[in-house]
Amino acid sequence: MAIIRKLKEKVKKIAQKKKSVAKKKTVVKKKPSPTIELKKEIFGAQEIKVEQTKYSHPEPTRVSRFMPQELPAGYGKDKIVLQVRDPWWLHAFWEVSGSTVDKLRQELKEEFSKSKWILRAYDVSKINFNGNNAHRYFDVYIAEGATSWYIDTAAPGRSWCVDLGLLLPGGKFITVLRSNIVITPLDGPSEETDEEWMIPEELFARLYGMGFGLGRSSPIGKAWQERVKQSLWSSGITSGASFVKKQQKQRKFWFKVDCELIVYGATEPDAKVTVQDKEIKLRPDGTFTLRFALPDGEQVIPVKAVSADCIEERVITPVVNRKTKTSALVKG
Repeated sequence: MAIIRKLKEKVKKIAQKKKSVAKKKTVVKKKPSPTIELKKEIFGAQEIKVEQTKYSHPEPTRVSRFMPQELPAGYGKDKIVLQVRDPWWLHAFWEVSGSTVDKLRQELKEEFSKSKWILRAYDVSKINFNGNNAHRYFDVYIAEGATSWYIDTAAPGRSWCVDLGLLLPGGKFITVLRSNIVITPLDGPSEETDEEWMIPEELFARLYGMGFGLGRSSPIGKAWQERVKQSLWSSGITSGASFVKKQQKQRKFWFKVDCELIVYGATEPDAKVTVQDKEIKLRPDGTFTLRFALPDGEQVIPVKAVSADCIEERVITPVVNRKTKTSALVKG
């Protein structure tokens, strides 16, 4: 037993000695060549770069542009623009540059501070306006520093031009800016009508049928249509030059009178309007005008307007009677 114990102790001492020796040993690594290190550095940097750009992309180059956040107060130019709001009202906007104001101040001196800025509106309907030949004009006093103004013309269907200028204390008016010419629309149907209804006979038949049901698709008998056409032609509505020459050959003196009917109205621009159950097209302001032949007898023309939402409907039915009397007196 004693021998075995001694052997174990000896083995234990030998193992401890080997461990202490192993700790003291230094591991000497083989030093790589400079070429190998350079390759590792280059390829290592490339691997890092590839890894960084693997899941990300560089942003595209953007060209910066200067965009103003608000419109400028002015452009340094002298200009006035006139536009139409409705048949009665105009709208003008303008800009007077600082250099123009300074020039006026130097020229007028003390009078400048006592002057008033005004808009002078000229009625230039059907003329070539030269600044002095307007039918009439009126002045509108504007607030100091204003750059736009509404003008009540109280006269629809006219041509207008506006001057922006200074009214001096003595009453003299100095024009600074002159606008373009605009035309206000009518507030109702036009008062001007054609003196004659000179259209081809085949077109007349179609138009007359649209008004009284005598068109090609009319359910009324053709014989009755022909009788109506003959009565109209004999009355001189579509006579033309050949009819006049024929009458002149038969008689040296002749005389013809006939009548036409104009139906006009107005409603909301988006409404649906029918005349004798046929839809008509409205003007942008909701007005409409129709022209009919007017033979003798009673003509019933129902006009219906339906609101855009189809909730409200109104019907107005003009009933027109025509009776023509003729007489002739031959003396001698």
